Amino acid sequence: MSILSIATRRAGLLSVKSSSIASTSIINRFASSSTTKKNTSDVAQSSLTWKEFFQLRKQQRRINVVSSGFTALVGCNISWAYLSNMEIDPTQMIMGFDPLVVVSAGLMASGALGYLFGPLIGTQVFNLKNNKTLTDFGLKNKEFLEHIIKNRVDASSQSFSNPVPDYYGEKIGSMKEYRQWLRDCHSYARKAKEFL
Repeated sequence: MSILSIATRRAGLLSVKSSSIASTSIINRFASSSTTKKNTSDVAQSSLTWKEFFQLRKQQRRINVVSSGFTALVGCNISWAYLSNMEIDPTQMIMGFDPLVVVSAGLMASGALGYLFGPLIGTQVFNLKNNKTLTDFGLKNKEFLEHIIKNRVDASSQSFSNPVPDYYGEKIGSMKEYRQWLRDCHSYARKAKEFL
């Protein structure tokens, strides 16, 4: 082999390596720009305004309360249908309690269990009713909860005279109430520092 053929081979290998490096860098640039585009689209703001968001939030809360009441009523009726057909001897105690107390406790327990199942149904009804704005509502809700987490107070210094103002922000239903919640949080923090 001549020196010229060895040099041309090395030059060819170098050009192949440099072209593969260049194509890799182009691919990496494209991949990084596509991921930044994806990241910016993930962080994209929802088209809902805060007023519309709070209206949807109130609607979700109302639907959940109504469905909880409905499922509590259904739970009580189902347990009443079962308990009313049981033969109970009024002279015999059930687990050391009067039979009427046990039946009443059973009715109350089934109503409470039914009440807890209410939001499962209510959330499905809300999702079906607001199917078009559900993704925007989810984005806005995530943003709202981030604001709540960032601005809420430390509950460890609460006292009877200085209660924590709505730690999870569940009762906030408008921008006015949110601003009031922020003022309450600042007031709580100031009182907690004064008494420490």
